[in-house]
Amino acid sequence: MKRFLLSLAGILGVTVMALAADKVEEGKPAPMVELSAASKSKEAKVNLADFKGKKNVVLFFYPKAMTGGCTKESCGFSGLVEKFAKLDTVIFGISTDTVELQQKFVEKEKLEIPLLADPEKKVTTAFGALSKSGLVASRYTYVIDKEGVVKKIYTTVKPDAHPQEVLDYIQTNLK
Repeated sequence: MKRFLLSLAGILGVTVMALAADKVEEGKPAPMVELSAASKSKEAKVNLADFKGKKNVVLFFYPKAMTGGCTKESCGFSGLVEKFAKLDTVIFGISTDTVELQQKFVEKEKLEIPLLADPEKKVTTAFGALSKSGLVASRYTYVIDKEGVVKKIYTTVKPDAHPQEVLDYIQTNLK
């Protein structure tokens, strides 16, 4: 299996460290990734390493920008951004869409959170969030503490209730 992952890493151009390590699990370090992000302040790069020691991070993967469930979930997280900020937590949405489509989504919905673009599916694959079809991200969420450790993984998500569920988890479990 490890040999397969190393081969896959070479084909996809993913850092070998992210794939050669065990799969992303609660209690283990999250892969440190960098992606282009769409936001209110336009396109930028986001590197998870920049938050280590400073902020908790919520990464929510979703299948497709500007679709029903993805819009509900993204708007829900966006509406709670100030409450997450009071808990030293930043939120990023990730899909396999392009940064241009993500930017349209941010502007259309007036989102207060950055959306990361992973059209090559490198990060989605590294986190184990690529759907079985291999075409889009699964609706998964990862809560990462200030030390870069994955504290909670959600693989069953109801888009309309999930943002509050994650906020409640952070309020109770991460200080």
